[in-house]
This record gives sequence, structure tokens and C-alpha cells, in this order.
Amino acid sequence: MVMAALMLLVGCGREERAEAVRLSQVLAGQEAVYEKAHSMERELVDNARAWCALIAANGAGKGDELDRNAAVADALAKTAAEASAQLGVIRQAVGDERLTKEYLQGVRSELITQLTSRQRALQELRTLLDEAAPQFRQYRTSKTYAGDSYPGEIAKLDSLLSTYRVPVNALEAAREALRTNYDLTE
Repeated sequence: MVMAALMLLVGCGREERAEAVRLSQVLAGQEAVYEKAHSMERELVDNARAWCALIAANGAGKGDELDRNAAVADALAKTAAEASAQLGVIRQAVGDERLTKEYLQGVRSELITQLTSRQRALQELRTLLDEAAPQFRQYRTSKTYAGDSYPGEIAKLDSLLSTYRVPVNALEAAREALRTNYDLTE
């Protein structure tokens, strides 16, 4: 009887470890996608900060400069959408993994929560940029625009970017939790 119980416990531990190995492999398989998204996000934030600071200091400009600012807003919004989509790919891959063990579900849940939070932040950036681009184009046709002001979304974007911090590598944190808890090796 004791031997049967011991065999059952050993078997259960094997199943949990197998799930941990599978999840770790999924995370490892998504590492390149994560690095791409992370790099895009960092670059987006750096470029948007510099662009906002320039506009805040000098205004939106006139003529071709307004067209360039609209194009920059469009390009930055596109980058935000691409980075968010990449994070969505990872979230989907992790979410699709069938896990029955509570600890592993917790690791996955924490990772998905962090990815979702980043996607929301990127969406907020994208929305402000998408709203600013047509305003630059409207300034171009306005006879009363003097060139020294800028769309209100730029101030909102600048405020958001001043507190925006690109998070630490959540994927690596999840992998480290699995390595530590299950003594996994690469």
C-alpha cells in the first residue's frame, strides 16, 4: 500500500515536470519574437520621446514639416501596433499550452498579465499617435495656424512617455521561475 502511494506521488511529480519542460520549451521558442517586440518597444519609446520633445520645444512647424510630423506619427503608431501584435503572438502561444498544475498555471497567468499590460500601454500610445497624425494634416490646410502650436495629443503623449518604462524581460523571468522550481537546464 505504501509502495503504491509512493509510485503515485512519483508519477504525479513526473507529470508536473513534463508540463514544466513543455512550457519552458514554448517560452524558449518565443524568445526571438519577444526580443523583437521588446526591441521595437524600446525604440518606439525612445523615438517618440525625442520627437515629442522637439515638437513641444518648436511647435508642429509649417508646410512640409507638418507632413513629416504626420508621417512620423503614422510610423510610430505602426510600430506600436507591430510590437503589440508580437506580444500577442507570445500570449497566444503561452495561453494555448495545456497546463493542469497550479504552480505552472500561476507562472503562465503572471506572464500573460504582464504581456497584456504591455499591449494596453502600446495601444494607448498608438491611439494618441493615430489621433495626432490627422491633426498635423489639418494644420496644413488651416489659414489661421501659425506653426507654433501642436495637437493636444502630443502633450498627452509626452506626459505618458515621461513615466513609461519598458518592463523587464517577463519571458526570461518566467523561464527562470521554471528553471529554479523544477531544476531545469537549457
